[in-house]
Amino acid sequence: MANGPCNNLNQPNWATGALVLGDGTVFWAKGAGASGTMVGEVCFNTATTGYQEILTDPSYAGQIITFTFPHIGNVGTNSEDIESTFSSAKGCILRTGITNPASWRSEMNLDLWLKSQNLIAITGVDTRKLTRIIREGGSPIGAINHQSASNINLMEMQVAASSWQGIEGLDLASEVSCTEAYEWDKTRWHLGEGYLKLKKPKYHIIAVDFGAKHNILRSLAQLGCKITVVPASTSAKEVLKYKADGVFLSNGPGDPVATGLYAVPMIQELFASGIPMFGICLGHQLMALALGAKTKKMHHGHRGANHPVKELLTDKVEITSQNHGFVVVGDSLPTNVLTTHLSLFDKSIEGIKVKNQPAFSVQYHPESSPGPQDSEYLFKKFLNMIEDKK
Repeated sequence: MANGPCNNLNQPNWATGALVLGDGTVFWAKGAGASGTMVGEVCFNTATTGYQEILTDPSYAGQIITFTFPHIGNVGTNSEDIESTFSSAKGCILRTGITNPASWRSEMNLDLWLKSQNLIAITGVDTRKLTRIIREGGSPIGAINHQSASNINLMEMQVAASSWQGIEGLDLASEVSCTEAYEWDKTRWHLGEGYLKLKKPKYHIIAVDFGAKHNILRSLAQLGCKITVVPASTSAKEVLKYKADGVFLSNGPGDPVATGLYAVPMIQELFASGIPMFGICLGHQLMALALGAKTKKMHHGHRGANHPVKELLTDKVEITSQNHGFVVVGDSLPTNVLTTHLSLFDKSIEGIKVKNQPAFSVQYHPESSPGPQDSEYLFKKFLNMIEDKK
């Protein structure tokens, strides 16, 4: 590794990949997955399971994921443990070579799956050192490369990394959202049966797709919800035409302020209608913006499956799954909004509730894919709110 201009570094004969940060820091590596070069924000995820779900989470659009857990690939990949139909991440960084799969559910080696998703990976990287760089200096922009020939151009990679504008100011939700409305009726996974179809829906929910994870939709369907998924740009008028029981604001990538240019007016109109609403992750941030609060870019974000969150009403602590790089500014919340949950890592806002309105949101991922199931009660809370409204 070296800092500063990187044109004088010679490629080791074993290296078929590299990571170059905007400041010239170089990590030589062995390549895996697809070939080529990609530029993105370098972040890290501390989860020890669920790498396939993480890599298919649309919230990672524009990002290169560093896995702090070293054994990636040990359960292979399959067609069931995915959170979207395509991967939006820019690539991934691993400590060791991809582990051979040892799971009866595995259908494909991770390396082959990465190629099928056009995802670049590099292995053999000192991920502890890289994680410290991110923790101390914030999430840097980096260029990741995999190619077999010994002619990786570090200067071109550094220029590409240093010239990329970064996530702040980008509306990435519109890039990962569906382009037309569709119906969702699959419930959560059952051993030996896979994903079963919902037979007798009790509620009708409109899910606004800012980059929705499939398991969020499955969690709602599991509780009896017929779900109509609509594009991120759908207007409030179009949403209300469905005469649904409630509206769900999904997770997603990018800067909430940029997405809010079209999403905030829609949410404000939905507030005026009185329809019950539940937001997660980006949906939480957009709900806060619609209420008059502010959001800001975090130093290095929250990404992992072991984040403690305190529910203020009960003092209960939940271990949560998180993936976000922006946060609601605490002192910007208006007086008609209650803070319901706080991070025990940094005291940042993890949940809000609107007074005298059937609307609430959380920053974390209660669908637990991957992650603990402590927060599944929130889906029931949403449906109880719908029942109270009827």
